[in-house]
Amino acid sequence: MSIKDDITVMAGKTTIPAQDVETKTTVKHATTGEVYADEDAAKADVDNPATDTTEQDIRRDVSINVNKLPNILGGTS
Repeated sequence: MSIKDDITVMAGKTTIPAQDVETKTTVKHATTGEVYADEDAAKADVDNPATDTTEQDIRRDVSINVNKLPNILGGTS
């Protein structure tokens, strides 16, 4: 039996803990500019036969706010 995990192991290196980041997702109609309350509201618009909205009309913008990046280069600050 073989193991099919894609794992990278670096001997002698410490891992950097994941940073807490703040994310904000905006779901909107690309053509009309209508901002939906959430993914469910966008899906309801796509599923509504009274509208011609398709999945390609839905746009998702993600904003990521990182307060401080870890020192990934190993230098001193």
